[in-house]
Amino acid sequence: MGEVAKRYDLAVVGSGAAGFAAAISARRYGASVVMIEAGTVGGTCVNTGCVPSKALLAAAHVRQVAATADRFPGISAGVGRVEFEELVFGKDALVAGMRSDKYINLAGRYGWEIVAGVARFAGTRRDPVLDVQLDSGGVHRIEAGQYLVATGSAPTAPSIDGLAEAGYLTSTTAMDLAQLPGSMVVVGGNAIGLEQAQLFARLGTQVTVVEALDRLAPFDEPEASVAIESILADEGITVYTGAPVTKVWRDNGQVVVALPAGQVRADEILGATGRRPVTAGLNLDRVGVATGAWGEIVVDDELRTTNPRVWAAGDVTGAPQYVYVAAHHGDVAAGNALTGAGRTVDYAHLPRVIFTSPAIAAAGMTEAQAVEAGYNCDCRVLPLEYMPRAVVNRDTRGMVKLVVDADTGRLLGVHAVAEAAGELAAAGVYVLAAGMTVRQVAEMWSPYLTAAEGLKLAAQAFTRDVADLSCCAV
Repeated sequence: MGEVAKRYDLAVVGSGAAGFAAAISARRYGASVVMIEAGTVGGTCVNTGCVPSKALLAAAHVRQVAATADRFPGISAGVGRVEFEELVFGKDALVAGMRSDKYINLAGRYGWEIVAGVARFAGTRRDPVLDVQLDSGGVHRIEAGQYLVATGSAPTAPSIDGLAEAGYLTSTTAMDLAQLPGSMVVVGGNAIGLEQAQLFARLGTQVTVVEALDRLAPFDEPEASVAIESILADEGITVYTGAPVTKVWRDNGQVVVALPAGQVRADEILGATGRRPVTAGLNLDRVGVATGAWGEIVVDDELRTTNPRVWAAGDVTGAPQYVYVAAHHGDVAAGNALTGAGRTVDYAHLPRVIFTSPAIAAAGMTEAQAVEAGYNCDCRVLPLEYMPRAVVNRDTRGMVKLVVDADTGRLLGVHAVAEAAGELAAAGVYVLAAGMTVRQVAEMWSPYLTAAEGLKLAAQAFTRDVADLSCCAV
């Protein structure tokens, strides 16, 4: 056992968004910090999640724009062969640059040490310590006043007979393939599955999406599900909903996927049915840290675990799996651990985006959630054919939906399927946080030929027929 070199104010296990936000906050408080990372510095988002997937999605979008350029009269373009290896190389270079600039170098500027190794709790509930199996060899013991677990989540394999034997891709390994598959079955029709399906389809792979529930994007509005299924069909993607996979096997080099209605064959199968918190091997029970059914660390409203000196932040807590939630968690947890700030996390107007193209995005309640909460709901759906920005873009696939409390007129939810749906959701956060009524939104300023104008138009649809409005929503 190595000697304890120093006692720190805060020891952070994990170097993703939550861990870095916590360490930055701690250093601003003047606290000493050590960070332990078992894998690649930067965590999921920059290395295997948001950044690489959106970089490849952006490339696929450019190819799709070229392939559909003839929707504009007088414009023609063509697409050639995709050099997938070169595309992946470019993605890796982008990731390496961001990892260096926003993680490794940042730690140096703020002045905390990153220890490469696998951390495991030791000691007692009253006096927890960390034993770190160093990558360089040996075990180093770390003591701290407070501990933060920010180990994130990892893709979980669907429970399908024969899947492990047949071999499968995850959202991580799919982005590192040596060559583009000719065909692919994507199991899972929510955020990750939809993004990966459209990404590979736009690069030239023949894609089939299989979803066990009765619609795609099953946690979004039904109108969003209808829209995205139509969009995928337009792009040649085959969709099976209400279709649990019963068995998978290999035959002549291909994967055979058995569904209730028959079989689908493909070169590859990608499992996109969710992610689970990474807590195995941390020895949490040794120091009295409780976990839930999915392995998530149980925390209170202030992100404190069942050990008063151990905190948790980000995906590992079972919270909504967004990088901005993880970063906010890290900031809140560090402040609470080191200063007793007593801050809590409010998810009331949390925005969410599925980065298909057009995207699916929302802030606030769905209609079903509002009804379940006891609201007398009033809703309007604005087809994009009535949004001038979509019309001039010659892409009116999608909609904007507002969920409103009929008794007060106050907005409860903003939902969109549109090219700029994420920006609409961001605007929705401010509208919801301000407690605005649908009448206020209908009367607010909105620049013409922007996606944000869709909020104003959807609000106007509560009192008038938007088909009878002038081009400037009057």
